[in-house]
Amino acid sequence: MPGKKISPHPAIAQLQCNSLANLVQTEIERLILAGDLPSGAKLTESTLADQLGVSRGPIREAFRMLEEAGLVRTEKNRGVFVRDIPIDEAMQIFEVRAAMDLYVGRKLAQSLNTTQVKELRQLVDAMDQAVKTENAQDYHRFNLKFHDRLLELAGNDKLLATYRKLVNELSLFRRQNLTKESMAIYSREHRQIVKAIAAGDADAAGQAMFQHVMNSRDRTLRNHEQKLAESAATSTAASRQPALA
Repeated sequence: MPGKKISPHPAIAQLQCNSLANLVQTEIERLILAGDLPSGAKLTESTLADQLGVSRGPIREAFRMLEEAGLVRTEKNRGVFVRDIPIDEAMQIFEVRAAMDLYVGRKLAQSLNTTQVKELRQLVDAMDQAVKTENAQDYHRFNLKFHDRLLELAGNDKLLATYRKLVNELSLFRRQNLTKESMAIYSREHRQIVKAIAAGDADAAGQAMFQHVMNSRDRTLRNHEQKLAESAATSTAASRQPALA
């Protein structure tokens, strides 16, 4: 006679649900950062549940965590959407990041050991290789890891948590900035950062990290303005087309 099915203890069931929600959050975050779920896209519980092979509970919890991370927004009576950061807000986020990185660069130049500097150089080497093969996906992955590791090495958990939230909010802008030319420029700036840190030059390291973020800010603004101009030109050209009989 088959044994009676035993339901898990409520605490275990809750733990299982939380663990699954974390996995779901990671996957949805990956889809957003990769651009598979573009900014402004509506996220539907049932669709994602079917796609990921889970119930709606973990999807709902993942939405809550993604909203806290700044990647999605919830609109009453409308649903959950991938956040579409206005350009003015993006500029402000870049400026906050630049101020944070100024502090981090100075601190790392005064505290990192040879092994830690070597780790950073290896990440820069990996990005250089991605530039040579024109692999924007690999470059983006190593770039995120490089900057995240810089903040980890600063040893301030509150700063790291704030940084990660800001990075998530800027992720779509930053991914769109990656071209063959910009990746090469970023890599040179990364080498300058590591060189200053390795030399123990706090002023140079802080300034290198600050300027790196501000350069990214300026590039983001130029790209945005170029897209607006292209969109306006397309609209003007379309309006001049003769009407069909």
